[in-house]
Amino acid sequence: MRHALEYRAVVAVRALVCWWPDALVRAWGSALGMAFYTLDRPHRRVALGNLAECFPGRTLAERRRIARRTFRHFGRLLLELLRFSALSDARRIALVEVEGAERVRQAYAQGRGVLFFTGHFGYWELHAIHHGTAFEPIGVLARALDNPRLNTLLEQVRGATGNHCIYRQGAVRRVLRTLAGGHGVAMLIDQHMHSPDAIWVDFFERPAATTSTLAALALRTGAPVVPVFALPQPGGRFKFVYEPPVDPPPADHPDAIAEFTQRCTDVLEMYVRRHPDLWLWMHRRWRDAPTPATKGMFPVVQE
Repeated sequence: MRHALEYRAVVAVRALVCWWPDALVRAWGSALGMAFYTLDRPHRRVALGNLAECFPGRTLAERRRIARRTFRHFGRLLLELLRFSALSDARRIALVEVEGAERVRQAYAQGRGVLFFTGHFGYWELHAIHHGTAFEPIGVLARALDNPRLNTLLEQVRGATGNHCIYRQGAVRRVLRTLAGGHGVAMLIDQHMHSPDAIWVDFFERPAATTSTLAALALRTGAPVVPVFALPQPGGRFKFVYEPPVDPPPADHPDAIAEFTQRCTDVLEMYVRRHPDLWLWMHRRWRDAPTPATKGMFPVVQE
């Protein structure tokens, strides 16, 4: 019953936001985010705790302001995603500025496929949708939602421009096939990992269990690794940035997977420091203690 109610509520909201002007979508999204900031005490506490650890030099008032902006941002993200996926290609293109398009074309031209990565930062879901229009559809590594009907709807949203979701079961084989065909795969690298294949790297000068999948696949296939970031712009527009590919460590590096993962994490941290209100501070990113990591070439894929 709860799953059915959740599904109907999201479908109803999607039907509404498709007709709303940009300003109204942002206003209601911000209100939704502030409602969660006010009512969701556990996640608010996690966000403020993370901010205190990562920005000890900032005052409590400043950290609270970042936390409020973060919750507002994620409220807007939800409504913007539902709306953006229903727009025409022409309308999406009109709303977006792309930086680094030539880097993407050069990466594809190598013929080894492309590994795109980001974090729960900015408008990453919208960026993936637009990529299918601006370049070509990609595979998106994802974790299925607990609500099957909502998960089907999210697949439709993510696939609005031809993208396809890649889930854990058989993920490595599917990713390797996609890369071998010269196509792109996108993944997130900023969730805490429970798998023994996690790599412990520094994120905001604190050890964080991080997926080794990106580095392992890149080192195995030679596919270029391109960081991507989606930033809001004035007037309801977006700027989608493709950074230069991350250089792999030397072939004789004693711990190439960990080093490559650290290099990618450093790029993500740079953007989070620049725009702290656009990252998922309410996630328990730092927990447990570092343990010996398995560095096999076929790690378990998790979001």
